[in-house]
Amino acid sequence: MGKDSLSITDNRTGKVYEIPIVDGTIRAIDLRAIKAGKDDFGLLTYDPALLNTATARSAITYLDGDAGILRYRGYPIEQLAAHSTFMETAYLLIFGQLPNKIQLEQWAFDINHHTLLHTNAQRLIESFRHSAHPMSVFIGAISALGSLYPDSRHTHDPENRLLQAKRIIGKVATVGAFTYRINQGWPLNLPDDELDYIGNYLRMMFRMNEHHYYPDPILVKALNVLFILHADHEQNCSTSTMRVIGSSQADPYSSLAGAAAALYGPLHGGANEAVLTMLEQIGATGRVPAFIDGVKRGEAKLMGFGHRVYKNFDPRGQIIKKMAHEVFAFTGASPLLDIALKLEEIALHDEYFISRKLYPNVDFYSGLIYQAMKLPTNIFTVMFAIPRSVGWVAQWMEMMEDEDLKIVRPRQIYTGEEEREYTMIEERK
Repeated sequence: MGKDSLSITDNRTGKVYEIPIVDGTIRAIDLRAIKAGKDDFGLLTYDPALLNTATARSAITYLDGDAGILRYRGYPIEQLAAHSTFMETAYLLIFGQLPNKIQLEQWAFDINHHTLLHTNAQRLIESFRHSAHPMSVFIGAISALGSLYPDSRHTHDPENRLLQAKRIIGKVATVGAFTYRINQGWPLNLPDDELDYIGNYLRMMFRMNEHHYYPDPILVKALNVLFILHADHEQNCSTSTMRVIGSSQADPYSSLAGAAAALYGPLHGGANEAVLTMLEQIGATGRVPAFIDGVKRGEAKLMGFGHRVYKNFDPRGQIIKKMAHEVFAFTGASPLLDIALKLEEIALHDEYFISRKLYPNVDFYSGLIYQAMKLPTNIFTVMFAIPRSVGWVAQWMEMMEDEDLKIVRPRQIYTGEEEREYTMIEERK
């Protein structure tokens, strides 16, 4: 039986190096021993966008893109979406185990206890222009929370970290709801502890002048599923940002604001907003074939199809498509649904898209659900950021316990000028 190591022959020197293989990986730092001479810094790896570099050891989320598998702490996403609640899944991601009834009740109570915002944070949200993009408001408000909780800088204290986690999970829903209300020009609804997390969020979003607001069970179920699907997704762009900032021992609010900024991009959390924009630009089912031809010619971009990690199908996409039809049965179909279905039908049977493994992902249908709930497209990414905050916090807490934790400091390959002499301005041509 072979050894768990990799033998590398440096053809520059003829030397052979043996590098240990652990968990299917080699440590990049071990390559530094490979040098062409005594003044050589040592071999580096060059991996733009970290396509084949593991930057963390994590027990939170397992993802197998080739097989279309996504699990939280070992539990298949399909089972969690079918049977769990968002609060239960949040507990699972933070603590590593499903809670019993007493633990879940205490956890939900603790989170509800932290949903109320300090008036300073509320006034900050109200100070933004009504036309400001909700993600800009969300990022600014989350960042400012760090100034209201200076104890959050004690990142080495486990109890303090858990306190900040509860605060963040509770307050992101309120920040998101307040951002939406200000964006619409409506008065704010304060949290109501009599409702669960999802019901309370819907109340803060949609209550107008009702004395008692009771969210419809279909919408509660839909948001539970959507929030579970969005809660974590391994080392994606925003999660990696949370870890990078957190590695400097910044407070978690600053780290989370940075993660949210990464999520803001249309290639990440803004993708479902981009899907709706694409469907609106297509405008009618009869124009779908022409749009498809434009995609093939490189003149248009197909949003909501394919994934960097999933190579055959996105398991979340199948769950959310089923949930979408349940929501449409309650709210009425989205005017863009027929266009989306036609687009999906053609793309899934066209060799161009089949050969490139382009299939609907989680973003393709989530935007349609949010639109059916009468939400404007610019709030969609906030709807993503609220549940993903649980994953960000779980990853941050795990990282702070990692014995390998060091401040992140990547290397670069310098491609600039060699040393040059400074020339006085009078002498320059």
